[in-house]
Amino acid sequence: MTRTKIGLGLAALGRPDYINIRQNSNIDKSKIAFKRNAFEVMDFAYKNGVRYFDTAPSYGLGEQFLLEWKNARQHKDLMLSTKWGYTYVANWELGYEGKHEIKEHSVSKLNEQWETSKALFPQLKIYQVHSATLESGILKDNSIHERLFQLKKQYGLQIGITTSGSNQSEILNSAKDIAVKNNLLFDSFQVTYNVFEQSTFNTLQQLKAMGKTVIIKEALANGRAFTNEHAKKQLEALSKTYDVGVDAIALRFVIDTLQPNVVLSGASTSNHLDQNLKALDFKLLSKDLELLKALTINSKAYWDERSDLTWN
Repeated sequence: MTRTKIGLGLAALGRPDYINIRQNSNIDKSKIAFKRNAFEVMDFAYKNGVRYFDTAPSYGLGEQFLLEWKNARQHKDLMLSTKWGYTYVANWELGYEGKHEIKEHSVSKLNEQWETSKALFPQLKIYQVHSATLESGILKDNSIHERLFQLKKQYGLQIGITTSGSNQSEILNSAKDIAVKNNLLFDSFQVTYNVFEQSTFNTLQQLKAMGKTVIIKEALANGRAFTNEHAKKQLEALSKTYDVGVDAIALRFVIDTLQPNVVLSGASTSNHLDQNLKALDFKLLSKDLELLKALTINSKAYWDERSDLTWN
């Protein structure tokens, strides 16, 4: 029905607190329980056709869990991605009041985190700048571009960026033209796009036309697809029409409007992932897509609301 694949992001599987509206906030938050659950979800994902797994050093123990699972299961057909640029500093402290992750886009941070992340190779296929911004200087730092290009050539990696914020399109348009030795650097773009935040649509279409890999994150708007009063009635009505959950409707919207290479599920349990995967079993009618397109909100308002979400 579609070439878009659903991948599994480990942000909610690798750390006890996360910026999300969680449906299972009363879970056991010990490291042992989280590891057991992460392995169960990854096993379920693989059994049900998921081959793309995305993590980052700032996802608590997410990168470690993925590495241990990869080594234990020995699946040869995985496509793994990780990132560099953020460090997790909450140290598994529940209710941690400071910043849970610290951004640093420098060559030294790149080299430091690569030394750990490279253990995911050879299944590691995409290595990404984590949340590239105009302010961090990453888009103009030639020393970083050259180091990423070295890794790209040495390991056969796709080099990617992930973006957040109301100026995602500006970041993407700057990044797509960055070249080292007359070779475009970035092959992969991981972007927030969902029923509320649709501002990157035209830019993502251009990237697809260039043959770039497009990966969508936060397709459920950090859980707001379940609670947003602006959209609740329409989403729930479509949920009944197609006999799937609201999550599958939101994911299918991304697939049918954009047809990206991968849409990431942020599921934290096998049951949640099972519900997400139902998005691959149907296609939205044109009239329903138009209804969902109308749910878009101002990009700045979307990101202002996101910034008000608490770690829980």
